Parts: sequence; C-alpha cells; structure tokens
Amino acid sequence: MIDIHMHTIYSDGDKTVEEILKMCEEKKLEYISITDHDTCKQYEDKALKNNKIFNGKIIKGSELHAVFQNKSIEILAYNINPSVINEWCEKYYSENELKKQQEIFRNRLFNICDKHGLIYDMSKIKKPKKASEYVERSIYEEVMKHKENHKILGEFTESFSIFFRKGLANPDSSYFMNHIEFRPKYKEVINIIHKAGGKAFLAHPFEYKFEDTISFINDLRKEVELDGIECFHPSSADDNKKNILVEYARKNNLYISGGSDYHGNRKPDIEIGVGKGNLNISKEIIEEWINQ
Repeated sequence: MIDIHMHTIYSDGDKTVEEILKMCEEKKLEYISITDHDTCKQYEDKALKNNKIFNGKIIKGSELHAVFQNKSIEILAYNINPSVINEWCEKYYSENELKKQQEIFRNRLFNICDKHGLIYDMSKIKKPKKASEYVERSIYEEVMKHKENHKILGEFTESFSIFFRKGLANPDSSYFMNHIEFRPKYKEVINIIHKAGGKAFLAHPFEYKFEDTISFINDLRKEVELDGIECFHPSSADDNKKNILVEYARKNNLYISGGSDYHGNRKPDIEIGVGKGNLNISKEIIEEWINQ
C-alpha cells in the first residue's frame, strides 16, 4: 500500500514530519511522498534528513498551485530536486509574500460575506499562526455557526471543499476571491518541475468540480506536457470516477498516481493510506514510472 499525497505543518497540515513518518510506518506503507503546498522545505526537516522512523521508500514531492483557463489547479511534482523547487517558490511564496496574501484574502472574504448578507463575529475568527495557512477555512467555520447563513449559502453548507471549489475558486461565482492573481501560470509550474528532474501530475481532477473534467484535462494537455494524473484520491472514490481517470490515463499514455491528501484534523474524515477508508492503493500503479 502507498500514499504519495499528504501534508504537514510545512503547509496546511497539522502534523509534524516526524508524526507523519510514524503514522506511515504504523500503516506499513511501501511508498510515501510528503507533498506540502508550494514548498519542499519538509525535506530539510531533521526527521526526514536523518530518517530512522519510516522503513519504506520516500519519493520527494510537492503540490504546486497553478492557473489554467482562469482557474486555480494544483500540480503534483514527484522525483524532484527539492532545492530547485524551493528556490523557485521564493518568487511566489516567500514568508512575506504569503503574509501579504493572507491579509488580502481575509479582507476579500469579509467583503464577500458582507455583500451576501452573511452573519459572523469577527472576534471569534482566529488569524492564522503560520504564513502558509489558509485564512478562508476559519472564516467559513464561523459563518457556518450561524444558522441564518445556511439558507443563503445553499450547497456551500455541505463542506468547505465545495464552498472553496465552487465558490471562492470559481470565476463564475459571486463568491470568487481571485486567488489566481497570485498564482503562477501552468506552463511555468510544469517547466520548473521538469527542470527539477521531476514528473508533473494533475492533482485530483474531480476535486475542482468542473462541469466537464475530461474536457478540461484534454485542453490542458494540448498546451503542456503533462506526465500523469492523480487517479486515486478521495474525490474520485465514488461514482466510478477513479475508473474513468484510470481508463483515460491508460488510453493517453499517462502515468498514474494516488494518495489520501491527508491534512490531519483539518480534514478529519481522511486517514493516511486509506483516505475515507477505501483507497488502499497498490504500489504497482507507480512502479512503472517511479524509477525512471
């Protein structure tokens, strides 16, 4: 069993690298990758540099934000040189830049809430302690505490993921926050992954809630050299979505990856290795590309 998509305190997860390694060892995972958002600083952590905890194989990876067709997507990078990625990430995701973005996004979301007549108590909303944390989740949690908001929000009350993907990250939504203003273009992201010696995978295609996911992948591939697709992910576990992605990847000579997208208590229904209980990804899906 493998899990090559997970997050730590180096981005928006709440577990340390050491804690993650211990959990992966307890699960007896064979391959793992810690794919923190827009950084590879997790690979400078002592627990990874002097790993005596996890006995499986570690693939150096990261999950990088990108913009395509005016939409925010994520690209998973595997088998990369971390120093190349870290140097590039400073251009967009330095500590100072992230703090500046946090304040901008915080104010934008408050303005959006006010425009829609949503009730909230600003004093109850904690500011993020780390520059890498998302400000949107804590605001959403406060808004959801007020039952009067539920009728206004509609389907957005189902989960933060739906609120984020269909609202905040959707240019056609009145809740759109325009994160893409600060995101690099898809070609630049994939080029730096290849420059770092790695392979670029489109992360969790069904997570984005696009109207036509396959058409979106087709459009992306016309513009850039994509190496693979993350077919195994909690967002593709239902309605035959996983099989749709695997079949597409096979037909188009794309590699396959998969992981739980573990964030710790920030996504309490997701468990390392098994996602929502049904992932159990076999190592065979990555062994055809992992050593290339």
